[in-house]
Amino acid sequence: MDVINILVGINLFVTVTANASGAKKGLKSSISEVIERPKTYLQKVPLNIAALVLILQILGVFQLGTFDIQESDPYYTIRIAGLLLFIIFSWLQVWSYKTLGNNYSQEVVITKKQKLVTDGPFKVVRHPQYISQLLSDFGAGLALASFLVLPIVILIQLPLFILRAQLEEKLLQKRFPGEYQDYKKKTGFIIPFIG
Repeated sequence: MDVINILVGINLFVTVTANASGAKKGLKSSISEVIERPKTYLQKVPLNIAALVLILQILGVFQLGTFDIQESDPYYTIRIAGLLLFIIFSWLQVWSYKTLGNNYSQEVVITKKQKLVTDGPFKVVRHPQYISQLLSDFGAGLALASFLVLPIVILIQLPLFILRAQLEEKLLQKRFPGEYQDYKKKTGFIIPFIG
């Protein structure tokens, strides 16, 4: 196991632990508080894919499902860039979940007590949790040189997260009609200043 794999493993452990309290709280929204919960594959499939990517990242830390790239290899700098991407965006994801506070849910729902969150990373993009997870997973795939993680992130996770974010947008526009339109004008969809 090399230094990059060790650093990925440590960051995975710490960020998963940092997100654990929010994940526990967000596992199920109280039935009495839910106003709207669409029945769609977008409730579970993206979460299951994210769990699969996490498992593959853990395997990658132990050099399972990875290319063998040594320090002397010219591609090693790509691994270092991937490590930086992974660390930066995994912590942006933690910040996104913490900023959501009681509005966080693993399901796409609208609750009675829901507020429109527009501070923290949400000042710049409307779905920082998705872009940060995509970029941290992509970065981990590069850092680990994983031939399993990268195609899943690009071909499956990316389109699913975009569809899920679009579903959330529809619900939030319905719940906060005027306020959400104003918010959309000031922020990007998942990339700053775009969408």
